[in-house]
Amino acid sequence: MKVHSSALLKELSDYVNTHLAYANSLKSVSNDLLNAKQDLNAWSALECLEHLNLCLNFYIPEIKKRLASSQKVTSDFFKTNYLGNKFALSMLPKENMKKVKTFKKVNPIHSNLNKENTIGTFIHHQQHLLQLLELSQNENLTKTKTATLLPFFKLQLGNTFRVIIYHNERHIIQAQKQIDIH
Repeated sequence: MKVHSSALLKELSDYVNTHLAYANSLKSVSNDLLNAKQDLNAWSALECLEHLNLCLNFYIPEIKKRLASSQKVTSDFFKTNYLGNKFALSMLPKENMKKVKTFKKVNPIHSNLNKENTIGTFIHHQQHLLQLLELSQNENLTKTKTATLLPFFKLQLGNTFRVIIYHNERHIIQAQKQIDIH
């Protein structure tokens, strides 16, 4: 896949703005409903957001570090590699999504969460993502690489953003479904 970098960053910013609007709408939902679960092994809506917060606690500093040390060689296009593209696309929500086992360090199951902290942190992370997307307008999304939560696995910056933001979309849909069930 080859795409104009500014078009990709615009698409991803649109997702993040939608995620921000959704998070702000959750402020009016009761804490009980946000913590309700379909069953003991399911995540509540707040646990979905907390999972994203835990992931972003890793990715936001990682992206900042890579942007600070990059060569500032820009490119008008982002050209994904096969593995990075496959990983990013696997995060996009779709019908009959397969459950993916999550790493223990980012699994919030059975956490005692309150909506102010969890939603506030999520909103803060989304605002950071928007800033990082803006800063990345002057970056080479293909050549700049970032570490991932998977040891020894690096992604192109463009794919890192895609993975993070598509992953957010996936779990926001999961959170919405939890709320709709109850």
